[in-house]
Amino acid sequence: MLAVRNGDVAKLGTLFERYHAALFDFLSRTTGDRTAAEDLVQEVFVRILKYRRTYRTEDSCFETWAFRIARNARADYFRKRPDPEPPPDDVLDVPAPDPSPARQLESRRDSQALRRAMMRLADDKRELLVLARYHGLSYEEIGQLLGVETGTIKVRVHRALKELKDIFKRLSDGENNAV
Repeated sequence: MLAVRNGDVAKLGTLFERYHAALFDFLSRTTGDRTAAEDLVQEVFVRILKYRRTYRTEDSCFETWAFRIARNARADYFRKRPDPEPPPDDVLDVPAPDPSPARQLESRRDSQALRRAMMRLADDKRELLVLARYHGLSYEEIGQLLGVETGTIKVRVHRALKELKDIFKRLSDGENNAV
């Protein structure tokens, strides 16, 4: 990124290759829309190029900076579209091979319930869980990204997980009662 910041914009391709998948995953999981996520990844890299001179290594690492840009692009996207459509069922798919057909069916049901539960969380809570659990950002990195203390992030993640667990349980109980 330092090379890009200093004018070697050809290096942006290297950054794209390294980070586009993680940004796409983050955006698809937080927007619930794969098509929008694809567009937003492109927007993120346009903004990286546009705001390259604002990148400072002493403030944060590139990944944190890129996720901050992704958050802003996502917020702008939703400001322009106040009524989001319900997400498709495959938005939060995480493949997990399992040889047992019965276990695969159970796992698929759990995955679907988890996806629905994640999409029922408030945006800020879903975003925290995606950053912490799916992308492995540390609480300190998330704190830098959001501009809050690490302890605050720990509390927010804990609360988001608790709420996710409650929603998941309600959804699972509802499915079991329907069977």
